[in-house]
Amino acid sequence: MTISANDARRVLAEGELLFSNQEIHAALDELAQQITARLQDHDPIILCVMNGALIPAGNLLTRLKFPLRVDFVHATRYGNQTQGGELDWRVKPVCSLAQRTVLVIDDILDQGITLAKLLEFCQAEGAAETYSCVLVDKQCERKSAVKADFVGLTIPDRYVFGFGMDYKGYLRNVDGIYAVKGL
Repeated sequence: MTISANDARRVLAEGELLFSNQEIHAALDELAQQITARLQDHDPIILCVMNGALIPAGNLLTRLKFPLRVDFVHATRYGNQTQGGELDWRVKPVCSLAQRTVLVIDDILDQGITLAKLLEFCQAEGAAETYSCVLVDKQCERKSAVKADFVGLTIPDRYVFGFGMDYKGYLRNVDGIYAVKGL
C-alpha cells in the first residue's frame, strides 16, 4: 500500500519523538568508540545494509578513524510495507569477504530475520569474522536468536521512522527517531 507525501506529513506531525538528533549522535559516538576498540586492528569491510542503514552508517563511518573498506548490500524484508515478508536480495557486495573481518551495519534489529540471513551470507562467503551493528534494537519477540554486537539505542516494541528508518518509503530523512501513532 503506497501513501502520499501528505499522508507522510501527517504521520510525522502525529509521531512521538523517542530520540532527538543530539541523543542519536551521542549514541553514534559511543558506537564508534566500541567499534574502534574492537576492530581498529582488523582491516574490516563495512557492509551498509541499504536503504535503512544509509544515514546511520554514513554518520558512523566518519567517526571511525582507522583504515577500513566500505561496501553495501541491499536486502530487505519490508520494501515499503510495515510488515516483513521474504528476504528480497537486490544487490550483493562487490568486495570479496573471504578471510576478512566484516561488520554489517543496519538501521534496526526487530525480528532478527534479515540480520541473521546477512550474517549467514557473510559466513558462507568465507568471512573470517562477522560482527553486526544496529542503530536501534527494538525490544520485541524475535523470530531469530541473533543479537547485534554493537547497539546504539533501545526502543520499545513500536513502529519507528527517521534517521534512516522509513514509514512506507517516506521519512527516512527525518532528523530524529519517532514512533508512529497507533502502530
